[in-house]
Amino acid sequence: MVHKTTYSMKFRRRREGKTDYRARLALLKSQKDRLVVRIKSRQVVTQIVGYNNTGDQVKVSATSLELKKYGWTGATGNAPAAYLTGMLIGYRAKGKDIGECVLDIGLHTPVRGSNVFAALKGAVDAGLDIPHSKDAFPAEDRVAGKVFAEYSKKPNTPKEFETVKTAIEKEFAKGD
Repeated sequence: MVHKTTYSMKFRRRREGKTDYRARLALLKSQKDRLVVRIKSRQVVTQIVGYNNTGDQVKVSATSLELKKYGWTGATGNAPAAYLTGMLIGYRAKGKDIGECVLDIGLHTPVRGSNVFAALKGAVDAGLDIPHSKDAFPAEDRVAGKVFAEYSKKPNTPKEFETVKTAIEKEFAKGD
């Protein structure tokens, strides 16, 4: 008689392709909060998440859809929107006395200059202390929307980027 199975079932989130538990464990061992960046097709979602025995706790969050409040009329899934969203969550985290965290990109493949690293650049520029390599950041022209303005029907994207960036900085400068 057979007393045990020869096949063990993987965790549900691993089967669904949602979680890499080995990478998650490595991030949790640092005992720091995680800057979770998720790039969707039409928006950028960023969260600062802390570990708790009962489950992860979201401490601060920001999405690129919130940029419309600051005057952003462009697309919310590109590099300038990712940078501004990273900047937004960076300032919010500083307001809640979160100064240090590690980057969690989930199942995204780390590609130099990608939108994930544009969001990281925004968070670092806002003052968060996150281990990183400057080689991974996208070029300044791409982050500011100059490359996008060259081939799109919105040539004013760099001006709008600067306007939104200063609006975010002003909002959080008065809180200091």
